[in-house]
Amino acid sequence: MLFAHYVHDLSPFVFQIGSHFGVRWYGLAYVLGFVVGIALCKRLARQGYSDIPAEAVTDFIVWGAMFGVVLGGRLGYMLFYDLPGFLADPLLIFRVWEGGMASHGGILGLALYTWWYAHRHRVSWRNLADNLCVVAPLGLAFGRLANFVNGELYGRATTVPWAVQFPKELYESPAAATAAVQGAVALNPAWNSLDAIDAAVRTSPELRELLAGLLTPRHPSQLYQAALEGFLLFAILWVLRTRVRLPNGVLTGVFFAGYAVFRIVGEIFREPDAALTGPFTRGQFLSLFLFVAAAVCFFVAWRFPKWPPRWRAEAARS
Repeated sequence: MLFAHYVHDLSPFVFQIGSHFGVRWYGLAYVLGFVVGIALCKRLARQGYSDIPAEAVTDFIVWGAMFGVVLGGRLGYMLFYDLPGFLADPLLIFRVWEGGMASHGGILGLALYTWWYAHRHRVSWRNLADNLCVVAPLGLAFGRLANFVNGELYGRATTVPWAVQFPKELYESPAAATAAVQGAVALNPAWNSLDAIDAAVRTSPELRELLAGLLTPRHPSQLYQAALEGFLLFAILWVLRTRVRLPNGVLTGVFFAGYAVFRIVGEIFREPDAALTGPFTRGQFLSLFLFVAAAVCFFVAWRFPKWPPRWRAEAARS
């Protein structure tokens, strides 16, 4: 072995109270995504890209976050990734602290909420969706970074120098789990369970050294997805929103198509967390439908063009 891989030892808590309570990075990622999204959507509204005033943006995004992102993301996870568990115990949908959110479900939920809001307030659905799609990738990026901190949704086995060994792999590998518990107990009798090992690895170099010989080096696919689905897609959409005159709906189509492409690429490096659908992972298969949604958005945008306030006068003259 020419080099040692990093054994993941990050805590899921920003700060912790007792053994199970505290502020988690995952929750903070959602809050940060909403705060940044509100700030950027207000900026777009003040610059003339929105059909609703900047003063209405906060309420729109807060309620969209609750009924679109959170409810849609949770329901999507239950339907797409844990349908048997959901059918056996429908109340499982409310146990959000146990984890489980699906970005495809969040996208669908937010799309439905945006359509309802636009219909109620008599504004353009396509305009609202465009601005949301510009800032949404940042929320996706923060979520993927939180996935990395939690050591979950890790990548496939690899030998690249930047590979990471994730202790949560032990929950999926009985042989490695048995060896880890036996070795950990020899170091400290209190480390007699996977949960105890997962917590102790953050403070014990000896335990990390033990796990380094048992865990598989893997792609930090969460970071790849944060870079692609998050920061790169945001940069593309922000430039298009602020530098190119486009009718309402085009940016929504770009988001659907761009997210689908980057998700499919990212899933190449990610360990599948559900049964394959033919040659596709669950995330890749669901992303294929986004290409259809993107095509519909492009067709409607160019066939029935409507413009954000900033471009209406210029569009009328052209």
